[in-house]
Amino acid sequence: MSASRDAKVVVVGAGFAGLAAAVSLVQAGFQHIQILEANGRVGGRVHTTRPFTKNIIELGANWIHGQDGNPIFQLAKEGDLLVEGMSSSKVMCLPHSVTPHDYFFKQGGKQLSAETVDQVCSLFSKLTSKAFDSELEDRHKALSLGSYLDAAFAESPLAASEDSERQRIFEWCKRSECTDEASSSLYEVSASQIGYYIALEGGFFNSLGPGGYQAILDILLKCLPSGMILSNKPVKNIHWDLKEKSQGTESREMHPVKVICENDEVFEADHVIVTVSLGVLKQQAAAMFKPALPKSKMDAIERLGFGTVDKIFLCFSERFWPEDCAGIQLVWDEGPEDKSVYTSQTEEAWKETWFKKICGFDTVARHPTVLCGWITGREALHMETLQDSEVGDTCVRLIRSFTGWSVPDVSQVLISRWGCDPHTLGSYTFVPHNVNVVKEHEALAAPLPFQNKVPESKPLQVLFAGEATQVNFYTTTHGAYLSGVKEAQRLITLYSDKTLSP
Repeated sequence: MSASRDAKVVVVGAGFAGLAAAVSLVQAGFQHIQILEANGRVGGRVHTTRPFTKNIIELGANWIHGQDGNPIFQLAKEGDLLVEGMSSSKVMCLPHSVTPHDYFFKQGGKQLSAETVDQVCSLFSKLTSKAFDSELEDRHKALSLGSYLDAAFAESPLAASEDSERQRIFEWCKRSECTDEASSSLYEVSASQIGYYIALEGGFFNSLGPGGYQAILDILLKCLPSGMILSNKPVKNIHWDLKEKSQGTESREMHPVKVICENDEVFEADHVIVTVSLGVLKQQAAAMFKPALPKSKMDAIERLGFGTVDKIFLCFSERFWPEDCAGIQLVWDEGPEDKSVYTSQTEEAWKETWFKKICGFDTVARHPTVLCGWITGREALHMETLQDSEVGDTCVRLIRSFTGWSVPDVSQVLISRWGCDPHTLGSYTFVPHNVNVVKEHEALAAPLPFQNKVPESKPLQVLFAGEATQVNFYTTTHGAYLSGVKEAQRLITLYSDKTLSP
């Protein structure tokens, strides 16, 4: 593969997509690869920390979703990095994973019966499975996910009861699903299009051992030569389709791509693989690329949704919840995913009640005195503007008022702030209502230049990877990884063809 030895490739971003692309190229014999990472650390939206004890806390990605055909799971399994058994594998409380160990409390302090909770959560899981399995009835296909769920619940026997508890638990289910979808509301998510997402077989939650996600990153990093990754190198501009310029009788060999960092450092390349988040593209794509990106790609960047999901870790001096309690879930009389509340709330109103978006507080593996609250969407973005102490005090007040337990003051608070992180500007992708997911994901992933439009240009100058480019595996770490491998394979194939050409 001698042709690939001379090709210069710049990878923008050292998350799973960028690292997977670089490892694939190195293993295929590419010699000139440079990874530019905006942060002072690698991993992107994977961020393993140890803030409380020697044990890890994941501020970003938490689980490996599915096993069959999942390269991240395979890496973890081969490296003996997985954890077995539920005792050490705490999961976020979602409707399809609720157990009697999840304590549900109504506003005012009454604990809800596990039987009632299970009835509603089981129905919710069946209804969402219809959407994910592309089995919606025709009358539901044009609806948002929230509107479809409301309509289907209203027709169920559970809704016939005069007991409003079930309706309130159903609102909790929708609120919880917002976290999975990274959306402000399910009324903003497409019901029909989420069927293109493929859940790999082998369980939704596969937990990592004491090394966390960092241990998987370390496996990839060992495959790369030292010095390949340059940290603290945010990219300002990408000039592409640069042409050779004749100087007198000589024509100087010129690389078609020039990557310019914010410190004005310049990297020339034959190819650049752009793996920045969709959030960064939304903010910077219009100014980043010269010439400008084609309209189809800019439209995809605008139309696809990119939401924020944050975690609030509360570390206490002692455990105050029962030994069998896996989490404390909060059921409001009027929650933010009640359609009447969602459609009527002013910006001032939802900012005042931002904490209502928190579904509950789950226990954390290997941290017996820590709880984790999840919050998503516009409320998460507002929460990010508040002081840690205010957020922590608010959460403690919530737990006290809902449970009636004696809850000590929190001793340490740790909050992720993905929405205001300038190098991510959010967490992961979702499909808004009335958006064609296949069209937009494929447009985002298409390499430049389009060969049918500019056949004289060098091929595959600008490639795009990251979870947002994946039709079937968006939102996931394996989606990011697979996208990086896919773009690397385009280049490997290109140079294989060159080598084989007469």
